[in-house]
Amino acid sequence: MPPTPSLPLLASLRALISRSIRPSNAIHLPRPSLLPHLQHHHNNNNKQPFSTSTPHQTTLNQVRRTPRTAQRARHPVSPALVNRPHMKAVCLKVSVMKPKKPNSAERKVAKVRLSSGRSVTCYIPGEGHNVQQHSVVLVRGGRSQDCPGVRYHLVRGAMDLGGVGHRQTSRSKYGTKKPKTAAS
Repeated sequence: MPPTPSLPLLASLRALISRSIRPSNAIHLPRPSLLPHLQHHHNNNNKQPFSTSTPHQTTLNQVRRTPRTAQRARHPVSPALVNRPHMKAVCLKVSVMKPKKPNSAERKVAKVRLSSGRSVTCYIPGEGHNVQQHSVVLVRGGRSQDCPGVRYHLVRGAMDLGGVGHRQTSRSKYGTKKPKTAAS
């Protein structure tokens, strides 16, 4: 492969040729900026910015052929409580449920009838509870991850459901009052 000429040499060659040859049959040498093998030696500032998106916008024909579709709405985690933080409910049945694999335990759940008339299954958080049939409870949203079909929680320390006794950490989540310190 012959050695590539330098930029000053190309400029002087172009000047000589343009003087000696008539414009009707002039030879067009490529510009130095269009020579890719010389460009990286001469100017290093012309790097293209990195982008992950496609450089072209959608054409009118593409939009006409396949119109843009709206995003699907996300399904609510707790559908019975849409636009409500809590709901009052009456307990119908208290039972235990086995969690999904790989967990193994007995999760305490209660089937309740909401004030809207819907019946849902709720998880009873914390150790021990005093819920029984006909208890009035407060239901909040939030699923129990390892119990299929359980998309609600009962609020501890509200209405007929008492708080967790002897709880030291995260007491506000379990309706437990601050323990009295012994005066010395």
